[in-house]
Amino acid sequence: MDLNILAMLVWTVSGSVLLFVLMYVDSLFTKYKDFAEVKAGNMAVTTRMVMKLFAQGYVLATSISTAGHLGEALLVSVVSFIILLILESVVHFMIRRWANLDLDTGIQQGKTGYGLFSGALHIVGALIIAACL
Repeated sequence: MDLNILAMLVWTVSGSVLLFVLMYVDSLFTKYKDFAEVKAGNMAVTTRMVMKLFAQGYVLATSISTAGHLGEALLVSVVSFIILLILESVVHFMIRRWANLDLDTGIQQGKTGYGLFSGALHIVGALIIAACL
């Protein structure tokens, strides 16, 4: 029993650190400073960030439940993050091009609907990725 508790602690700490790192890396790819916008009360940025964190956490939880080793679960989460980051960029580009809707600018301006739309893309992507695990 003690070994299971220790393993749970190690997996939880490792997963939490990975999620923090991934959210920090994600903030480097936005046109604005995510954490400064959250501090300033920008609900669109906060909404997108929370939904993205949920999406990554869901993929990590699914990979942990199916993986045999911690490293495998963390690697799956990193790969899914990269896939979702690329897909987000492609979808944002297509929406900007075809619908004349700039999600990044809208999120930076605090338009919560834009943040919800962008965050929903991550949740849908995470559900698809998790179904493949």
